[in-house]
Amino acid sequence: MASEDTPTMAPPSADSPIPRDARTEKSEKAEQGGGASPRAWVMRLVPVGIVLAALNLRPAITSLGALLEEVRDGLGMSGSVAGLLTSVPPLCFAVFGVMAPRFAKRFGASAVVCFGMAAITAGLIIRPYTGNTVGFLVASALALMGIAVSNVLMPVIVKRWFPDRVGSMTGLYSMALAAGTSLAAAATVPMTDGLGGSWQTGLAVWAVLGALALLPWIPLVRHNGPAEPAGTQRTQQTKGTQTGGAAEDGLRITRSRTAWALAVFFGLQATAAYITMGWMAQIFRDAGVSASTAGILLAVTMVMGVPLGFVIPRVAARLPSQGPMVIALGVCGLAGYAGLYLAPASGAWVWAVLLGISNCAFPLALTMVGMRARTGAGVAKLSAFAQSTGYLISIPGPLLVGVLYQHSGGWGVPIALMAALMVPQIVIGVFAGRNRTIEDELAPAS
Repeated sequence: MASEDTPTMAPPSADSPIPRDARTEKSEKAEQGGGASPRAWVMRLVPVGIVLAALNLRPAITSLGALLEEVRDGLGMSGSVAGLLTSVPPLCFAVFGVMAPRFAKRFGASAVVCFGMAAITAGLIIRPYTGNTVGFLVASALALMGIAVSNVLMPVIVKRWFPDRVGSMTGLYSMALAAGTSLAAAATVPMTDGLGGSWQTGLAVWAVLGALALLPWIPLVRHNGPAEPAGTQRTQQTKGTQTGGAAEDGLRITRSRTAWALAVFFGLQATAAYITMGWMAQIFRDAGVSASTAGILLAVTMVMGVPLGFVIPRVAARLPSQGPMVIALGVCGLAGYAGLYLAPASGAWVWAVLLGISNCAFPLALTMVGMRARTGAGVAKLSAFAQSTGYLISIPGPLLVGVLYQHSGGWGVPIALMAALMVPQIVIGVFAGRNRTIEDELAPAS
């Protein structure tokens, strides 16, 4: 029997030139950085790169939350300015995240993530030693820029490399992200004490993790994943013709109700997450809990995402609708806020666990991004739109909490605000979790 590479017609003679179609095919495969069948070592390296990148997507934020009081004292910040500082992450994610698909199209997704890891490393090294609030914010923005582009492109990389394992690979990524988040929250204060008590050193040490994440992405720069099947491309091009250009390269994403619902859901869960990361340790400290214990409580909240961040995407990917999961996570959040309001110190461990479960709306949102579009290009546009718009929505939350805390003299009003925002998060999340894709939604009715 003829092998896969054996032509069905008589082969050309030894001195015959390779037919033009064959040359074109070989050239296209070479330009894809591995072609349709990447080498085995690349397939093994990609999950390592995903895990290490995910570990770096939150320590810049949660390490600061654990030492926020020391940073405020060291740089002379007011409560309102500290609230502004906690709003910088979503602002940077919105501004820089929207650029990620364009950068990926020009340079390749792997190259952009590699740059992101380098930016995180540089920002974490520089920011503690700037000596003033403005410099601290600028260096933080550099690190957050790297986080922003990686945030957007991780679902794209998962969809591109593992199209038949979106749930499990998103779970692996979410689990690593939660592990990095909780590790920074729990270890920053003890490491700071062990390294001499300087908050500058305690923040800068996380740059080591960023440098480690660079290593697998450097050789992956030339590899963007297997090519999508030609049939899929032709199908999308046909749909694009029918919708007047709303194909992979021209999806009018803003006309999709599902895309808007996913963006709002993403924004509301991000609001809750960044308020938690920026302020929860301080809430416990003001309730009489020690600084080290408050850091551990924040770590408990974040570490809930390690097992649940792996399980939730796998379960969600098997369900036609993710609405019931949205409701369950929202109820846990409401219970956690109620406990934080009524008995913040005596029930601290319970509230930390409940809020940690609620914060697992993040891996659920990422999974829905991968499920609400059929192709890698569709996921890229949906991911950029949902995350950038969502982070814009989340910007006022942490800042408003800081202002309310300063002017009300306590945490009652800010906690009431957090609980109130959970209600629309549940409602919009149920809508975003419906079983449909943006390509089908944007197609005209038959």
